[in-house]
Amino acid sequence: MESVNPNEKPAKPTEDSDSSFTRSAGSQKTCSVSIPDPTPGELHGPKEGVDIFGYVIGGVAAVVAAPVVLGAVGFTGAGIAAGSVAAKMMSAAAIANGGGVAAGSLVATLQSAGAAGLSASSNALLGAAGSAMGGWLCGSDD
Repeated sequence: MESVNPNEKPAKPTEDSDSSFTRSAGSQKTCSVSIPDPTPGELHGPKEGVDIFGYVIGGVAAVVAAPVVLGAVGFTGAGIAAGSVAAKMMSAAAIANGGGVAAGSLVATLQSAGAAGLSASSNALLGAAGSAMGGWLCGSDD
């Protein structure tokens, strides 16, 4: 093991032409670290077009599919469809609340969205969630 002189100042790092930084102190060991140069104009983000495609498709699909799915489960513009999943949800909510559906409950919120559509902020939130899911599903294996 080499002895270290506590009074000796370490040498300052020097930069070589290949972006390698070297530190040495007298007869002590030399430590060298190479830092790769980034490619000029390189964007740090998705590496392939398929990643961007996943984000876009996921966001658009979520916003477009929401009203279709709400209608399919029974939350329609004309009200809750008889015999549907929505009707079963409404029945369970009414029984749990002593005969009525509470304002602001899941059933009431979904019925409002099915009848009047989603607000701009709801669409934005839904699009962001769908975009994240699409990016995750279509992400690269790198």
